[in-house]
Amino acid sequence: MKTYQAIGAIETFGLVFVVQAADAMCKAADVDVVGYENTASGYISVIVQGDVAACKSAVEAGVKAVENMGAEVYSSVVIASPHQDLNKIIDRYSLDILLDEE
Repeated sequence: MKTYQAIGAIETFGLVFVVQAADAMCKAADVDVVGYENTASGYISVIVQGDVAACKSAVEAGVKAVENMGAEVYSSVVIASPHQDLNKIIDRYSLDILLDEE
C-alpha cells in the first residue's frame, strides 16, 4: 500500500477557483495532485500529497490564490501523518482511477 507523509486539501466554490488553487499549490511546493471532487452544488475540493512541509506550503499558497481572486476558501487541512486507512478515501478521488475508467 502506497503511503505518504502528508495530505493537503482545499475546498472552495467553483472549478475555476479550485484549478487556480491547484496550480498555486503545485508551483509553491513539491506536491502531487491526487485528484479533485465536486462535493455538492459547486463545492469542489482538491487533494495533494507530499511531505509535511511541502503540503503546508502548498495549502497556504492555494488558500492565498483563491482569496486573491476574491473567492472564499470553505475549508483547508494538512494531515501530517495520515492513517493508512485514509488511502481508501484518497484512492476514490485519484485522477489515476478516473483516467482508467475512460
